[in-house]
Amino acid sequence: MYSEDDIDDAVRAGVIDAGAAAAFREHVAVLRAVPAVDEEHFRLVTGFNDFFVVIAAALLLAAVVWIGAAATDALGAGLAAVVAWGLAEFFVRRRRMALPAIFLLLAFVLACASLAHASLPASPAHWSLIFAAGSCAALAHWWRFQVPITVAAGCAAASGAIIVGAMTAMPLPQAHIAALVLAAVCGLAVFVLAMRWDASDRTRETRRSDIAFWLHLLAAPLLVHPVVSLLGVLDGTAGRGAWLAMIALYAVVGVVSLAIDRRALLVSALGYVLYAFNSILKTYGVVTLSFALTALLIGSALLLLSVFWHPIRRWALRCLPGALLRYLPPALA
Repeated sequence: MYSEDDIDDAVRAGVIDAGAAAAFREHVAVLRAVPAVDEEHFRLVTGFNDFFVVIAAALLLAAVVWIGAAATDALGAGLAAVVAWGLAEFFVRRRRMALPAIFLLLAFVLACASLAHASLPASPAHWSLIFAAGSCAALAHWWRFQVPITVAAGCAAASGAIIVGAMTAMPLPQAHIAALVLAAVCGLAVFVLAMRWDASDRTRETRRSDIAFWLHLLAAPLLVHPVVSLLGVLDGTAGRGAWLAMIALYAVVGVVSLAIDRRALLVSALGYVLYAFNSILKTYGVVTLSFALTALLIGSALLLLSVFWHPIRRWALRCLPGALLRYLPPALA
């Protein structure tokens, strides 16, 4: 099995030229009856050996943390960070294994954050510095290994540092509102960053598309959660107008997803809309089957959207100004 990264490496090494690589991609797309631009692919596994390596690495890291923590927590976290980086040198940089790359990245970032937690003195800025340490760890990992999810992980940690830092600097009533506002701002920034990666690869043939996928997956909850929370959906104080606003919000997410041709946004915000519809049905007395009816309604709507994705998307793109279309994937016939 050959991945997109393998093809790109072959082009850079001069084994095949760029024209042959493009022709190969189009040939595979025709065989699958799905154009490459529409696949929205991302590498998760390259084979069952990915799972084997992840299980073995998890056992090794757990043992290292346990042994090191017998002396100090900082030693356990530091050893885990070193081991995770060392394993990545072989399984990510040399073997290019997808799932181990994701696991080892997360393990390294969490180990560095844990090391900061164990080393820093307790203070109001304690957790903000921990998130900042995780963001710096992600940056260092990206410099060496360039795993696509790393950019999203770094942005998540940086967003956490900003939000927690603001919360610790304010009294509690204002801190909650500030956290929600900052989460929305961070979500918007992550979305803009994702669009920049997407715009640099409109045909989605390189690793840049994978990076954008993970960023979109992060941006949706950062944008949706503050709105849902302010509407009172999560604490059960929402009225009928709030429920209608929640439905309208998900419709907006759907329209944006169509325009940029990213289903990841819809999936990432799906939990909120499932909770909202479930709560609406319970409000009107449908208790026993509320979740089943919610799943039936939302699942059917998403399947219909999947079937008619391209005709609906062509219509949506016709409503957009031409200046925006040059940054978006082309509509498919």
